[in-house]
Amino acid sequence: MNELIPAERIEKKILFLRSQKVMIDADLAALYGVSTKVLIQAVKRNAQRFPPEFMFRLSSEEYQFLRSQFVTSKKGRGGRRYLPYAFTEHGVAMFATVLKSDRAIRMSIIIIKAFVRLRELLSSHKELAEKLQLLETRIDKQDQEIQTIIEAIHQLLTPTEKPKRPIGFTVDEPKIKYRIRRRN
Repeated sequence: MNELIPAERIEKKILFLRSQKVMIDADLAALYGVSTKVLIQAVKRNAQRFPPEFMFRLSSEEYQFLRSQFVTSKKGRGGRRYLPYAFTEHGVAMFATVLKSDRAIRMSIIIIKAFVRLRELLSSHKELAEKLQLLETRIDKQDQEIQTIIEAIHQLLTPTEKPKRPIGFTVDEPKIKYRIRRRN
């Protein structure tokens, strides 16, 4: 089973919608080897097992966005008539209890492992992003310090102009003090 469907292919089917990692019903049905209609019927028969935090129906805007991303058929020319469902990791795990085939159980395990692997990748990326942010702030601070040093070097390199002595001969006039004497 692992050789038939590689984990990377499953991970590509995991989408990020409404701040959650989810899989669309049609993708799950294909992985489980059933039609989408059969999958949705199983969910409706076991509605108590799928609370809102396990699955939700996509809005029209979300569906239009996904259709434009994956280039699906236009309405009226085949394709879906209803908005698809999105299943969270817990909803996918619940399928193992609803769909009782051996393939469904094995696929649930593989899909859950893909969700876990994706969560680990995202957490490592988050740590890398935080470290990168810290490094950028340090570099910005160092850039400012380097700019200050460069300005100081430029000030040292530009000579200060001393007052120039006039060219030619100048005569200093003697200072004569006149004393006035009074005669008494």
